Amino acid sequence: MNWIKLFPLTILSSDDFLKQVNVAGKKLCIVKTEGKLFAIQNKCPHAGAQLSNGWCSKGKIICPYHRQEFDLQTGRGAHGQSNYVDTYPIEIQKDGVYIGIKKSWWKFW
Repeated sequence: MNWIKLFPLTILSSDDFLKQVNVAGKKLCIVKTEGKLFAIQNKCPHAGAQLSNGWCSKGKIICPYHRQEFDLQTGRGAHGQSNYVDTYPIEIQKDGVYIGIKKSWWKFW
């Protein structure tokens, strides 16, 4: 796992937010809600909307296009959706907030 610094610790005192960030070639949605940080893929698997343009409710992110819901901890879609979003671990260290990105086993030479 590669741990990449996202934010300084001051982000923890900010208001709730949804932000798109580019990390290791991936477009991710970083969510701060109810004092917790989450990281998920930014593209909705249903119609491709940017989840960072949506909103949060009761531990779920809501897609702005067709109201698809995804659990912020597990990435699972709401009952009956049969889809999911990728989630990424967040770690708070003494010098900042980090995200874990799996190391690729595939390398070009």
